[in-house]
Amino acid sequence: MQPSDSEDEVDSPDGPGSSHIPPTIYVIKFHPAAAREAIEWLIEKIEAKHKYGGAELLVRCEPQKQSQGVSVHVSATKIKLLEVAESADLQKKTSSGLVQDFCVRDLDQFLYPGLTLDTVLTPAEREYCVRHELDSIRAKQEEGHVPGYPQILLHPGESIISVYLAEELITDMFPLHDRQVLESLANKWYKAIFQIAPFGLQLSLDVEKYEFFQKANDYIERVLPGFQLPNLTGTIPKRKESTDESMDAKSEGEAFYTEEIRSYFGESVAMYFSFLGFYTMALLLPAALGLLQMVLSVDTLTEYSLFAAFNLIWVTIILELWKRRCAEIAYSWGTLDKQCQVESRPGFSGEMRQNPVTGRFEPCYPHWKTKLKVYMVSAPIVGLCLLGCLWMMMIAFFAEEQLMDWKKRYGSVAGIFMHVPSAFYAALVWLMNYYYKKLATGLTVWENHRTQYDHDWHRVSKLVIFEFINNFSSLFYIAFYIQDMDMLCSQVATMLIVTQMINHFQEALLPYVVKKAYNQFADSLVSQLRSHPLTAKLFEEIVKPVHGAEPEESPVCILALDPKDPRIVQAKEECDLDPYEDAYDDYLEMFLQFGYVFLFSSVYPMAAFWAVLNNVLELKTDAFKLCRVFQRPKVKRVGSIGVWQGSFELLGAVAVMTNSALLCLSPRLRHLAPTASPVEWVLIFVLLEHAILACKMALMWLVPDQPLWVRQALEKINYQSKLALKNERGKKTRRHLSRRFRSVHGMPRSGSRSRGTTPVAQNGGLRHRTPSGNYREY
Repeated sequence: MQPSDSEDEVDSPDGPGSSHIPPTIYVIKFHPAAAREAIEWLIEKIEAKHKYGGAELLVRCEPQKQSQGVSVHVSATKIKLLEVAESADLQKKTSSGLVQDFCVRDLDQFLYPGLTLDTVLTPAEREYCVRHELDSIRAKQEEGHVPGYPQILLHPGESIISVYLAEELITDMFPLHDRQVLESLANKWYKAIFQIAPFGLQLSLDVEKYEFFQKANDYIERVLPGFQLPNLTGTIPKRKESTDESMDAKSEGEAFYTEEIRSYFGESVAMYFSFLGFYTMALLLPAALGLLQMVLSVDTLTEYSLFAAFNLIWVTIILELWKRRCAEIAYSWGTLDKQCQVESRPGFSGEMRQNPVTGRFEPCYPHWKTKLKVYMVSAPIVGLCLLGCLWMMMIAFFAEEQLMDWKKRYGSVAGIFMHVPSAFYAALVWLMNYYYKKLATGLTVWENHRTQYDHDWHRVSKLVIFEFINNFSSLFYIAFYIQDMDMLCSQVATMLIVTQMINHFQEALLPYVVKKAYNQFADSLVSQLRSHPLTAKLFEEIVKPVHGAEPEESPVCILALDPKDPRIVQAKEECDLDPYEDAYDDYLEMFLQFGYVFLFSSVYPMAAFWAVLNNVLELKTDAFKLCRVFQRPKVKRVGSIGVWQGSFELLGAVAVMTNSALLCLSPRLRHLAPTASPVEWVLIFVLLEHAILACKMALMWLVPDQPLWVRQALEKINYQSKLALKNERGKKTRRHLSRRFRSVHGMPRSGSRSRGTTPVAQNGGLRHRTPSGNYREY
């Protein structure tokens, strides 16, 4: 019988007879047919000391049942988490206001008021530390294969967890929710229905602006006792006297909700919500102008042209201000330099060779092979998919035109089928998006990029190009081929409003309501397709060694959780949830919305207003999705929105060309200059486009990517690091000179003194007292 915990045992988490472990951070589920020695070997690795190649984590298994896979819960002690946080180069804010590398030896400076030893590391940081230790379990030179599977080879330095996942020895591995923290966050987040949407954005006012509000309140208090100005910026801080405190004033502008999200879900999720809040607040001005234009019933395109010109400049200001805001956020989170790291991603494969820099064995793959795959295979396949998408769009428009002709000839009978091509095309678009996403992901994995940034860039670029063609090609067709501005305005409004409402239902409510029924239908459909001789080959998979094995009957010898432990039920519930891979779908929605708002500003100024309303609802649905629909996301420490920044900037440049072309093609605007020839209108288009692009480039060049206080903080950290290194070198130099002096003059080492030979340190030098009582300086 497997050992189990009891209440009578001593609570000693480091010992083999501990009664319980701290709250579970990770759950690992093994394949039911996984070999017993392979499971025990990995668990031994997880529990072993660092000097034996282990992770020094705590492991307990759920009560084992026959023909079911082993499920283990992984956690760590407080001291271990602090040690891992230091070794993983985790950066945190100190009591002085600077963000520095976490150090256990200097723990006191990280325990500023409000933090204790239990809360110095957030739930997200604890999850990151445990996963860092699991990923750091590497194969040794003498470990050539996985125990029980001679055919599964291990290379020196290879991640054992990655091998188990690739070979399906581990079927699932996910972080477990902290229900208490999650419920507290949900109450403040998506459950607060009647609360103003917390977009996670407050203006990062300079210290001078804070002082202005403080002085204004002091003056009004003297003139009108008891009266104060409305506090629009939160609690007005006291006057700051030092640079460190001024940076604290900046950090006080950090939104409470964003910080709460980051502390639980990590930087990647919090960065998305920070961008969503910033982008939504930035849309308020064009939304107000569009609403004002609709209320005043301004229907001349000359007014629309001014609105479009403002939007094209405003989009550049938005993106440049976001860079600065992103730098502030990344500095306060300690991830400002994370995007510069070039470590190999976990899925990178190749011949194992020794890294000349680190000395570790890492996979190596020729860069020219990756480039050859990208340009000779992936690019043509993506091009064919884009041509197929355009071809189907043309067929849909052709079918609608034929139906319109039939309606004129045969009357209302043919009009019944008017919407059939559009509905059929919409279904094909959804189907193409679904399968193209899998194709793009598979191609990117096959290309085998070394860094995570390169992998994400190539994957997102494939997906963004396809989504752009799939969603905006029909609008470009209407705008520049049919040249029907009223039809274009109607189409933009329909796609912006209806499509986003469908997305809200699809991404949050649909999975939560009909997930079980859909899974049953999908399983039955796939099983029928697998059995059919014509489609069976499409579902053929590589046979893993674990697939042909029989389930193990004997249980694994490991301490078990109490059968009544609530974590067992919680792990089973969360195992059935879908994993949250990344924020790609969320960023994609914002990317498409960004295109609808700015690509066609000259024909539909109200797009920004509907986008703001959508984003208010988007905040709630995304929050609900993270808290209830998906598994807890794995923490990703990011310093920016990554490749999406370049995607938004590129879309902003395309918006300049589309709006300039729309204005020059408009009959209303051409009516202002009836004598102008088509060539002159082309020249006007080129001149207008280049003028706006020049303004955009000037703004991008003039506005620094990092605020002054962030640059000063980084320079101060760099200066303090150099100063500490210089002091350390000075101590070593003095110790070396002292030992050299003693050896030259035959003096004893410290601890054994001799009369008349006492070295005296003064002003950084050494003075030696001679037998006569005089001092000689060295």
